Parts: sequence; C-alpha cells; structure tokens
Amino acid sequence: MISVRGVSKSFGSQVVLQNLNLEVAAGKTTTIVGPSGAGKSVLLKLIMGILEPDEGEIEVCGYNITSARSEREKNEIRENLGVLFQSAALFDSLTVYENIAFPLVERKGLKKEEAHERVVHLLRALSLTKYVQKLPQEVSIGIRKRVGLARALAFEPKVLLFDEPNTGLDPLVGQEVYDLISESQKSQGFTGVVISHELPEVFQVSDRVVMLLGGRIIMEGTPDEFQQTKRPEVVQFLHGSVEGPIHIQ
Repeated sequence: MISVRGVSKSFGSQVVLQNLNLEVAAGKTTTIVGPSGAGKSVLLKLIMGILEPDEGEIEVCGYNITSARSEREKNEIRENLGVLFQSAALFDSLTVYENIAFPLVERKGLKKEEAHERVVHLLRALSLTKYVQKLPQEVSIGIRKRVGLARALAFEPKVLLFDEPNTGLDPLVGQEVYDLISESQKSQGFTGVVISHELPEVFQVSDRVVMLLGGRIIMEGTPDEFQQTKRPEVVQFLHGSVEGPIHIQ
C-alpha cells in the first residue's frame, strides 16, 4: 500500500533519514516510533509529498508521489490519503457539522445533499450527533479529535495517517483516541500509519511497529516482539530510561 525505497533526507548538514526502506501492508496499522528528532514526522511529510527526498522514491497506493511533476499530480495521489493531525486542525469559526461538510463540498465537489448524507453517517458512527452545532472551542479535545477523524474519513481514504494522535492528552482521553482508531479501522478497513513516541500504549492499535533511530530502522516487528526484545535501544525507549545507548539531546 505504501512503499518507501532507499529514501534519504537531510537539512543542511543534518542527516534525518538514511537509505530508508519500508513496506506498509494494506489493511493493517503500522506504527512508526522513535525519540524526538528520529525522523518520524519528516517521513510522514515525505509520504504526503509535502517534502521531497534527496534520494529514493515513495509509492502510495501504486502511485509514485516522488516523481509527480506538479502539485496537481500530487493532489490526485493525496486523494488516497486522510490525515489526523496532532491538533485536529479544525476551523475555529465553523461548527462540528460544518468542519466535516465544508471540505467535501469545496474540495471534493460533492453536492450539498450528498455531503450531508455522508456527514450524518459519520456523526452517528463516531457519536458526534449532539455536538453538530458546537464550535471547536466549545467541546473537549477528545471530541475535537473525533471531529478531525470524521473529516478525514469523509473522503473515504485508502490510507489514514495519524500524526502523534495522543500528544497533550491525559490518559483517559488518550485511551479514548486509541479505541477510536481501533474501532474505525475495523469498520472502515483503511490502512493506518501512526506516528508516535508513546510506548507501550500505542501497541494496542498496531499490527506492526517500526522504530527509527539515527535516520535508520533499527527494529521492525510485532508489538509482542518489541516487548520481548533484548535490544538495548528498544528496551531503553520502552522504559523511558535516561541511561542507555540513546543519547538524550
């Protein structure tokens, strides 16, 4: 579903990714973990075509986004992608309903009646019906995350990208978001890519886990394999220890 082949990316003298190879399986959720500065968010932006690699190529749903010659071509490929950003990235001046409906009409070009049907379905599926007339600042961060997910799902993407979905959330709301990811993945059948540094909590939504360190993949496997490994970098990261081979910047 997503294929990253020989991708490298630097910013000046700072090497962020080095000859990275990664395959994201269709219909599964792959979680990319690693300490701050490991290149997780850069990889996500490369997959989205926001950044271009110095070397290598990336395919999304069979389309090579790195060879797209124009923003129009990239946008056509991005039609396969949905994104849930850290902040949910809602429009403050629009209601919950309008935040979901607006991009369907303005970007996807749906008729208002068709957009309405899709929005109502998602509002019901994600238990948002009673918030339809609320503004983002009038609801909790957990509800805002639900609205952001509803907006992403409204486009019926084949791949859904989650950028640090639980950053800044308390444990209860964080668990609600993880439950939401699991439930929506099962019901919608999308391919998920989760960027996170929360271990082991994120394992519950992961079919496969990839750990980045020093611009490379140092381990790839199931959540069980990560929890059983003796690899010192992974053990240190799992336990949040200052002592170990990973140097805290």
